[in-house]
Amino acid sequence: MKRVIAAAALTFFTAGIAMAADSITFPAKNGDVTFPHKKHQESLKDCKVCHEKGPGKIEGFGKDWAHKTCKGCHQEKNMGPTKCGDCHKK
Repeated sequence: MKRVIAAAALTFFTAGIAMAADSITFPAKNGDVTFPHKKHQESLKDCKVCHEKGPGKIEGFGKDWAHKTCKGCHQEKNMGPTKCGDCHKK
């Protein structure tokens, strides 16, 4: 029974990864932000870096979360956009 549950969980998890969008566009007043999801997925390899509770919508996601988490990660790794105009395109 444990093997069946583990197999089902693994199937659900990998299906979520396979169905993830290549990129996602978020509308914003100061210019839409296009997030290259697949590129991040391939480089980070661990969905839980952003999706703490597993695949799916990020709980609490919004401007404040993105500015803290995304920008913070880019600054920490010294790669990726960190300025407003780098992400927000009118």
